[in-house]
Amino acid sequence: MAGKALPFPNLRLIRAFLLLAALQGLCTLDKFVVHGSPRMHLVDLKVADKKDNPLLPEISPNSAPQPLIPLLAPSPLAPFLYNSRPKLSGQCTLNFTAADSLIRTTAVDCWTSFAPFLANVICCPQLRSTVQILIGQSSKETGLLALGGTHANYCLSDVEQILGSQGASYELQKICSIHPSNLTEGSCPVKDINEFESNVDSSQLLAACKKVDAVNECCSQICQNAILEAATKISLRDGGLPSMDIARSLPEHSSRLEDCRNVVLRWISSRIDPLSANKVLRRISNCNVNGACPLVFPDTIVVAKECGNVIKNHTACCHSMSKYVSHLQKQSFITNLQALDCAAKLGHQLQKMNVSTNIYTSCHITLKDFSLQVGTQESGCLLPSLPSDATFDPSAGISFTCDLNDNIAAPWPSASLAPSSSCNKTVRMPALPAATSSQTDGDRREVKLQQLIIMCLAFMMLII
Repeated sequence: MAGKALPFPNLRLIRAFLLLAALQGLCTLDKFVVHGSPRMHLVDLKVADKKDNPLLPEISPNSAPQPLIPLLAPSPLAPFLYNSRPKLSGQCTLNFTAADSLIRTTAVDCWTSFAPFLANVICCPQLRSTVQILIGQSSKETGLLALGGTHANYCLSDVEQILGSQGASYELQKICSIHPSNLTEGSCPVKDINEFESNVDSSQLLAACKKVDAVNECCSQICQNAILEAATKISLRDGGLPSMDIARSLPEHSSRLEDCRNVVLRWISSRIDPLSANKVLRRISNCNVNGACPLVFPDTIVVAKECGNVIKNHTACCHSMSKYVSHLQKQSFITNLQALDCAAKLGHQLQKMNVSTNIYTSCHITLKDFSLQVGTQESGCLLPSLPSDATFDPSAGISFTCDLNDNIAAPWPSASLAPSSSCNKTVRMPALPAATSSQTDGDRREVKLQQLIIMCLAFMMLII
């Protein structure tokens, strides 16, 4: 006698179960691997809980984003998941093939999950550099150092589509505050190459900027001064202002000067190969990156209450300070030099609230405490102060260098002195991570995102 056929499992129930497992994984498996020599440590990215943090401010994606759990990480499946065909307008004439290597670098630097966290230091500087170089290289054919308004709309959309098809965020215009107008000449009166070169000492400009010293440029400003001089000259092309000194001092001229500075950067990019141009532009922009603290500081009233005037209870003071700093640790990755500026900024803010004691020392606050935390052991990730990029490894995923083994106490600012510039820091800060006694020079620590392949498979099954 034939037996009864077993009921076939309900595919919808199976798919729903897999989806539930995947979503649960998103909430629990937000693991990073910090590679050091000789051990490997698993650490968790802390997620902000705004319900319990009334001090945590509302922060726009452009300045200091809220933490999120990465949904997808690169893996051996990445070429299938992210080498999709971009939806191009067909109206942009920029030669993307000529800058293919730069585009791949930008896609990794602005990887969808990391873009908000790396925006200020890595992603947005690289994106702006790539756009300037694309226009500069295109000028060899068009003779123009800027795009028209309509053309700029198409091209910026195409750039975002191409990067997104390779794994970058599709919200880079919002994250990096880059607009189609940034691809035009703006208010600069010069965009034609011949006109540019007839008004500027191009040989002197190229000599100053063909190679930029990554370490000393921010202080020597050799290339930056040459760019400013050229930008000022072409900004006066229409005879609207009487002299360069007056032009620089007028607030209404600042936007025109910035627009002309972009034209100068594109001209430089047209005279050297794309990779060399990228080094120049990243090193120049790095001076601005390291020049200011990007964090948003909540109100310090609670810390001032516990630590102001004469401290009565050091435990309560340090507890309030630790809780305050924990809010800063949920914003973004910052560099060594940015951490110095952040420490000075917060210190001056506290001093205005009558906190005169050096609570950085008494509460053991280090520079790493101002950056995004990457583990349950509260290891802050300070990025190198020199320009750097994220990297992609098919077997390990996206990685970027962190200075996890360098404990430098946060310096308490002098109440009588203004913050010093990065060219005159009293604290010696390594530009690249220093090796510990158990590490060789080549063993730099990296933060790596582990692939949750089961989640990808679950989502793929749901759409089949």
